[in-house]
Amino acid sequence: MKKKIWDKIVFLSISLFIFPFSVLAYSDYIIPGGENVGIEINSKGVMVIGFYKINGNLNKGNPDIKVGDQIIKVGNIDVSTTQDLIDAIDKEKHNEEVELTILRDDKKYTSTLDLILVDGIYKTGLYVKDNVTGIGTLTYIDPTTHVYGALGHQVAESNTNKTIEVKSGLIFRSFVTSIDKSSSGTPGGKNAKLDYNTKYGTINQNTDYGIFGKYTNTLPNKETLKVATSDEIKTGKAYIYTVLKDEKIEKFEINITKIDKNNPIKNIYFEVTDESLLEKTGGVVQGMSGSPIIQDEKIIGGVTHVIVSNPTTGIGIFITTMLEEGEK
Repeated sequence: MKKKIWDKIVFLSISLFIFPFSVLAYSDYIIPGGENVGIEINSKGVMVIGFYKINGNLNKGNPDIKVGDQIIKVGNIDVSTTQDLIDAIDKEKHNEEVELTILRDDKKYTSTLDLILVDGIYKTGLYVKDNVTGIGTLTYIDPTTHVYGALGHQVAESNTNKTIEVKSGLIFRSFVTSIDKSSSGTPGGKNAKLDYNTKYGTINQNTDYGIFGKYTNTLPNKETLKVATSDEIKTGKAYIYTVLKDEKIEKFEINITKIDKNNPIKNIYFEVTDESLLEKTGGVVQGMSGSPIIQDEKIIGGVTHVIVSNPTTGIGIFITTMLEEGEK
């Protein structure tokens, strides 16, 4: 975003026996991405992103609540939006306190939160939010399953750096309006206008390997590219597809300097060699995450990281890793 994202077991019954099969359902040929997309994720529960002072003091009734927690219930009422939280507190408050159920690192906890009455309004002392919005780049679409992958890394809430657990989400149309160039120590980024009315697909997963879901719009009219295995990737010339202006996908040359098969995410190390890209962006910028990497007419990966100390260099993830994750 402007910022700085598995195997399926199928059981087949034959006669009296059950045979487990590990199936990779993705296609050998997929549609390469490169499109800039808007991203909106609604979280499971309401995220606590900070605390504020009431009458000059932090609320002392919430020592068990931490930044990054997700409030999923107030008393007996489930909550998933900030308005849900407000309404539930109003209904469930008792003796100026409420019981909260929070989710932290996939475990549930309960905590009592004191409410403080100020000018007739109960204050919680909590800063909360229920969704995140940003931009990124589409990596691929599987033309058979219509599963897509984007970003190549997880979406995290900026204040807490916590991965957002997806309740629901969408990718949609966006237009790149300008570029903030990268320089040593300062990663730049794409600026974009979002078109919420043109939806491309749903978001079902937000993982370390990217965001994934179903592409529900008409498939782009593009030639498919063969999926390269990690053994087929080599150092040397390759290309990335990305958008720098409006919706125009452009092809830029890079040089792959290193291939790491042992790291789960940081696999393809490269330097930007395209003078046009260097002039416009200074190298890799935020919002470029997910840009597909192409070598020898095969799709080999997606851009995931910029090396901040030298933004003319970046890192990508293997496309097979993203495809396997998208099929979970």
